[in-house]
Amino acid sequence: MPHWRLMKAGDLASVCAIAAEVHPDFPEDDAVFANRMMLHGQGAYILESGAAALGYAITHPWKSFDIPALNTVLVTLPGGSENYYIHDIALVKAARGSGTAGKIVTKVTDHARELGYRTMSLVAVNGSAPFWERHGFATADRPELVEKLKSYSEDARFMVRQLR
Repeated sequence: MPHWRLMKAGDLASVCAIAAEVHPDFPEDDAVFANRMMLHGQGAYILESGAAALGYAITHPWKSFDIPALNTVLVTLPGGSENYYIHDIALVKAARGSGTAGKIVTKVTDHARELGYRTMSLVAVNGSAPFWERHGFATADRPELVEKLKSYSEDARFMVRQLR
């Protein structure tokens, strides 16, 4: 039975392989995944079944109504932020439709609430906006993000969820 657990340094090779498979149009250097885990390890998860890695989730605090540039190593996370950012949730094809994506969204939402964040945000790509809408996210049109969103894809959408 697949289950989510906190990511460990030894999981990074699997995470990078999953990212290359699931997001070939959004390549990120291995250093980006290591960076996010180092900056906010309690927001980095791996989906495993036995010894097989089937997915990952990378999340961390970030500025409200902003997105980090794709494939960018961050020096630090912003202090005093009221927003929790979902950098990526990726599942290999065999794990899709199993309900595990919804489970990690719930886990991450609970984590963000426990830490006192007011909102969560993300960039929806690959037609995933309906999934995110089912989990309480809504598109937020932000003119200042148009160019950054285009660096993801033409149909990328910035989405926000209120937590309180």
